[in-house]
Amino acid sequence: MARLIQMGSRAFRFVSSSKAVIPLLQRLNPEIERPFGSSFIQTRNYISEMRKSAFEENILRILRTEIQCELEIAPPQQPEAEFNSFTVEDRPGEQWIRLRGKYGDEEDIKIEVTMFDGSISVPKSTEDGQTEDTRLHISLIVDVSKGEGCDILEFVCSAWPDELEIQKIFMLKRDGLPARPYVGPDFKDLDDELQNAYQEFLEERGVNDELAVFLHGYMVNKDRTEFIRWLGNVRSFIEK
Repeated sequence: MARLIQMGSRAFRFVSSSKAVIPLLQRLNPEIERPFGSSFIQTRNYISEMRKSAFEENILRILRTEIQCELEIAPPQQPEAEFNSFTVEDRPGEQWIRLRGKYGDEEDIKIEVTMFDGSISVPKSTEDGQTEDTRLHISLIVDVSKGEGCDILEFVCSAWPDELEIQKIFMLKRDGLPARPYVGPDFKDLDDELQNAYQEFLEERGVNDELAVFLHGYMVNKDRTEFIRWLGNVRSFIEK
């Protein structure tokens, strides 16, 4: 037993002295490496870089394939710059567009339009029976003003694939809304005759079902364009 203790003590002294000697030898001879020294770290870094490179190259390959497929199957078209009496201001990289127009000599019309922001399912009859169809939704805000300093008549509308609906009507002041404004009833709660009058008011200014059809076609193209742009931006980031 004493012999085992003596052997263990010598082994402990050897390990302890080795820990002290190695740094001393390294100061005397810098070429002596620590256990698991720089060559080991360099090897690990090299393996990590290889894995990272392979991972990124796989993502880039998928992105390039996706972009190529999108361009071949349904290439985006040059967006329209005008629609009837309106000029169209596209917002590349953003989820909305703006239309501007005039009515007569005094009225300015500004329309801000979102990309597709919702949908509903509606029944559809086919040869095989009843099925469902999806109708995409676009929101738009129509501001009608009469020169600088005048209040704004604002319409919040829904554009469906083949029709435009008024949802709400506001009167806005140029200097902003008061803290707790009265915003009026929902459009559907108004008298039918008054609803028809407001719809005719907008139709007279070119805000009608034809505009809704145009906006849906425009947004289909914009949705495709923005998706391809997004894929390209991600690819460019990874390639850096």
